[in-house]
Amino acid sequence: MGFPGTWMTESESVVYRVVPKCACSSIGQIMFYSDHGRFYDGDIHDSTTGLHKWAQDESQKLIETNVKAHKSFAFTCVRNPYTRILSSFFDKICGIQRNGKRYRGNLVPMLVQKYGVQVGGDDGKQDFDQIASFRRFLLFARDTIRFKKPMEPDIHWSAMSGHISTFIVNGGRYDHIFFTEKFDDGMQVVLNNIKTRHKINLKKIPKFNESEGHGPKRLHPVEDYFDDLSHHLMWEIYKQISAW
Repeated sequence: MGFPGTWMTESESVVYRVVPKCACSSIGQIMFYSDHGRFYDGDIHDSTTGLHKWAQDESQKLIETNVKAHKSFAFTCVRNPYTRILSSFFDKICGIQRNGKRYRGNLVPMLVQKYGVQVGGDDGKQDFDQIASFRRFLLFARDTIRFKKPMEPDIHWSAMSGHISTFIVNGGRYDHIFFTEKFDDGMQVVLNNIKTRHKINLKKIPKFNESEGHGPKRLHPVEDYFDDLSHHLMWEIYKQISAW
């Protein structure tokens, strides 16, 4: 199986296991900058040079050799599951993606038809009941994870433990795991433990949120989106996953 979702600097100073919706754009750009002294011009997920990625065939042997020998400092980043799945909803379900289309083609029309989810019209800019639509999406997310219907769970709302564990199961070991909510503190630990070609001052590094602007602006506090049933669905989704 190898090490899917793993990125490594070209200098092999550090190894990072990507967890979707957990500051991966900012982390990738910091890694890129640490080697090249500049940020990648565009979404770091689109880069094909300047950063080793498991998705790039030529990088796989280098990553595998490094990780299995634990040659470099290895880390990942996690996030509060409530804010993570809410972010996934606004970005991937309500938002128009970088290619100008809806995420995963017929996914959104299916959600509209089968679950009654509203997404703000064709352009995502019309008013709609965000709270009601999110709760219906949450039911869909539960169905994909518990029953794998009407589709397999998507990486953006599947459990973080599933992403993180593949690195360990296949022979890797983490040196550090930190929270998105304490990003600067956690990332500074990483930087303190590696040697970079270019010095990084986190206070001067912009936060790269590539999903920002894809979808409608969240109108309510996070807690307003979760009623008693939503809390139970979150437990059903992620508690059960961790027990499998």
